[in-house]
Amino acid sequence: MKKLALLMSLIFLVVFAAACGSDSEQTAVASEGDTTNETTTDEEVAEIEVEHQLGTTTVPVNPEKVVVFDYGTLDSLDKLGVEITAIPQDSLPSYLEKYEDAKYENAGGIKEPDFEKLAGIDPDLIIISGRQSEVYEDLNELAPTIYMGVDTSRYMDSFTENVELLGQIFGKEAEVEAELTAINDEITALNEKAIAKSENGLIILTNDGSVSAYGPGSRFGLIHDVFGFAPVDDTLEVSTHGQNVSFEYIAEKDPQNLFVVDRNKVVGGENSAEKTLENELVQKTQAYQNENIIYLSPDYWYLSGGGLISVAGMINEISENIN
Repeated sequence: MKKLALLMSLIFLVVFAAACGSDSEQTAVASEGDTTNETTTDEEVAEIEVEHQLGTTTVPVNPEKVVVFDYGTLDSLDKLGVEITAIPQDSLPSYLEKYEDAKYENAGGIKEPDFEKLAGIDPDLIIISGRQSEVYEDLNELAPTIYMGVDTSRYMDSFTENVELLGQIFGKEAEVEAELTAINDEITALNEKAIAKSENGLIILTNDGSVSAYGPGSRFGLIHDVFGFAPVDDTLEVSTHGQNVSFEYIAEKDPQNLFVVDRNKVVGGENSAEKTLENELVQKTQAYQNENIIYLSPDYWYLSGGGLISVAGMINEISENIN
């Protein structure tokens, strides 16, 4: 009987120990699961406060559903490998034509967002610029909305701040730093060429036969302010739409370099920039006679600009075309 009792006791102890071990393992697994859940939750609610031209917005870090109305921001995100959900598809620059694909939602017009479509998307973040500023409050009611247009009066500082912010939001700080370093090196090289050339320039936009001029601090003023070309006229009004000028004005100012943005190439129209400027008055200028009329890409300069791809393209366009 004593042997039987001893055997039963041993069996009981083995069963009890096994049960305790199982409970401990389950507790450990449960604890590990709780830790994982807490980490995931922390990542999901990570946010930053963004101060921008139209207000202050709380923005989620690494948002999944992103709607972009600013093409400069779109080209930066494209360069950084960040996927977006929706974009206005009716006036995309040609170098961003891949976003016409059906896998991207059409967010509406560049000035008239499709609010019904956006509500269905339920975005985590909306990024806008000047063309959508009037509907900012309406968009901000749908999702966190930030303004990321470039301030042309301080172009490079504003551009740098914008792409660094994108780096923070999407966890691409190192990539942004590398891209900015390359762009700044290219600007330094262009500055050296412009200073060595020591010539002035005039920036114009042609639109179906009419001509507008832009000076320092204007929409295209970085050619003077950043790239280093002296303005042939530093009294031009600072305006998004430029100052209307005549062919007589161009002949009188006689620029050594004429930088031309052809709006008709992207919006349509009968008169190309080449056709508009092919007249006796323009032909008298130093720019024409020395073959220093530089036709700039309206995709970069008119539709987009302020992005990692477009700014690099703008620099290269000027650098490759100055004699």
